[in-house]
Amino acid sequence: MKKIILSLTASVFLLSGCGIYRSYKPVEEVEQGIYGDINVAMDSTGLGYVEWKEFFTDTKLQSIIERALENNTDLKSARLRVESAEASLMAANLSFLPGFSLSPQGTLSSFDNSAALKSYTLPISASWQVDVFGSLLNARRSTKMTLEQTKALEQATRSQLIATVANYYYTILMLDKQLSITEETQLKWKESVRVAKALKEAGQYNEAGVAQTEATYYNVCNSVEDLRLKLRQAENGLSLLIAETPQIFEKGDIDQQYFPESFMIGVPLSLLSNRPDVRSAEFALGNAFYGVNSARSAFYPVLNLSGTIGWTNNLGQVIMNPGKLIETAVASITQPLFNKGTNIANLKIAKNQLEISELNFKQTLLKAGSEVNDAIITLQNAKSKRENLDLQLQSLEKAVKSTQLLMRNGSTNYLEVLTSEQTLLSAKLSNIANRFAEIQSMVNLYQTLGGGN
Repeated sequence: MKKIILSLTASVFLLSGCGIYRSYKPVEEVEQGIYGDINVAMDSTGLGYVEWKEFFTDTKLQSIIERALENNTDLKSARLRVESAEASLMAANLSFLPGFSLSPQGTLSSFDNSAALKSYTLPISASWQVDVFGSLLNARRSTKMTLEQTKALEQATRSQLIATVANYYYTILMLDKQLSITEETQLKWKESVRVAKALKEAGQYNEAGVAQTEATYYNVCNSVEDLRLKLRQAENGLSLLIAETPQIFEKGDIDQQYFPESFMIGVPLSLLSNRPDVRSAEFALGNAFYGVNSARSAFYPVLNLSGTIGWTNNLGQVIMNPGKLIETAVASITQPLFNKGTNIANLKIAKNQLEISELNFKQTLLKAGSEVNDAIITLQNAKSKRENLDLQLQSLEKAVKSTQLLMRNGSTNYLEVLTSEQTLLSAKLSNIANRFAEIQSMVNLYQTLGGGN
């Protein structure tokens, strides 16, 4: 048996060039210009490495995110999948060790009313597959890749959960602010209807103007109801996300939300290694790589060692102790003969799967770069519009004051005042929506850079 083992060991060195022992090498280079025309800061740190509590500084939002991380069912399922993968890796590690079993037996026999013969056997059996051709090694490496991929998917679920909770929260802040402004406007238009009717009775306004004022007032009332509905729906969606019953959340002010103004994107490899979806795609690639190695290993024989050691006694009518020692040792080699076609097919399938994984990995990289580009240009667009919208609000507020003053002096009519106030309301709502777009793009950029640790 020793000669067999030495012979097979020598074969390992002769067959090492067949690829069954090769280790997967991680990707170290990415395609140039992956972010499009976005300038990339040559730094090893970036926004994606910022802890979520440092990025989301609103304490009310932090509390909601913590509840989501604790209660969300998708994240819990992802954690359970990680635990299952860890158990699979433990089993793969144990496969390298011999297996032991205890099979005690006892017999009592009698023939033709003769005295009973008693015997027993207390054997401990062991079996061990010697991993000469890497089948167990590649299986363990593949299982480890699966574990790492599962961890990356858990992190992706966590990152997505944090970003989604934040977007829900900021949507609620936006709707709450818009509702507050619209409710104030509703009161003003209600007063405007009263004033318009009084002016009509005084002969200073006409029926058409009163009707127009009333129509605008009712339109504002409907806007209030729509905003209340959207606000409640957003709160219900957030409640579902954190696995709690529908509720009204304690919230801050959208105008009091602050984020890091200066940050570095980081070099492409540094960024991509932090994105859980990219890590998951690469671990899937590594898994497919070891799948090819395992398919190649199937062409080679399997060496199994087994043995038994224990005590036995069959000395007649009375069991004698101690019994006799029994020992057996067996070495067997299983060489595939008639399943070569199946092995060839499996190898082809494994190679195709490896190629598919390479294509998926490349597509994941391209998607990552595209998402970063989208988030940055959206953020830049919102910031560019912010200054213009602020200036627009200042101008419209001056316009409202001016038309009110002109009306008091008899230089204009009340309809022009109402028109200027309506235009101001629209600008305020647009300003809030743009602020939300800016915040949302910051959240999306944080997520696309791999944030959410």
